[in-house]
Amino acid sequence: MMYVKTPSPHSSQTTEEPGLRVLASSAGAALAEASLGADLKRLSPEDIYRNLMEACALGCDAFDAHVVASILAVSSADAGTGAPPQTASAGLSAVQFSALITQFFPKAAVWRLFDLSESVERNGGEACLLELLERCATSREPFEMLLAAMIARRAERPNHLWQDLGLRHRGELNELMARHFKPLALRNKADMKWKKFFFRLICADASFSLCAAPSCGECDDFAQCFGEETGMSLLARVRRASDNDAS
Repeated sequence: MMYVKTPSPHSSQTTEEPGLRVLASSAGAALAEASLGADLKRLSPEDIYRNLMEACALGCDAFDAHVVASILAVSSADAGTGAPPQTASAGLSAVQFSALITQFFPKAAVWRLFDLSESVERNGGEACLLELLERCATSREPFEMLLAAMIARRAERPNHLWQDLGLRHRGELNELMARHFKPLALRNKADMKWKKFFFRLICADASFSLCAAPSCGECDDFAQCFGEETGMSLLARVRRASDNDAS
């Protein structure tokens, strides 16, 4: 199933980095084989994560591979009747998805199960967050541009950001930010919840007032922006729901 949408001013097609085209060109042949995977059984998000991690490219960074596999796995759980393709749920166009797979999991079989989106439409808030992440990427390498696209899309989901990225706990998100978006990590000195922090910066840039409180310490809603972000990972939650359905 291929979804084709008219590109928006901030669609994945129109903001593609030159480096992504280089990576994607080597994945063209692999994408052509996607239809051959139609007979593969549908897998759970945890199966998808496991399949990807077992097929990591030689020499790729283990933590980055874990992050990518987690995002792709949890994004697959959003797919359903009438839902956007899994690649769009991850914030990636078909070209960007192929670049990511080429870099991290070129020999994985499970990627054939992903429905591809020719382009990704982004609303105003997501486009602003994507611009912020791209501007504050540590090295601005092609992978960080892909990571920015995935984070911006997954931040649209309703849970803690670390959960919507499929990560195990908030500490992994902190490590991701320190590694790939260091300017933002350095600015979040008070350890504000990441979604709140992102949109606080966006609102400040847009000359909007985020809230009426004179300071965070005097705000009655302090716990909504700071404090622990506990809970079950979304992959574990999906597994539990599946086990309950089977019982």
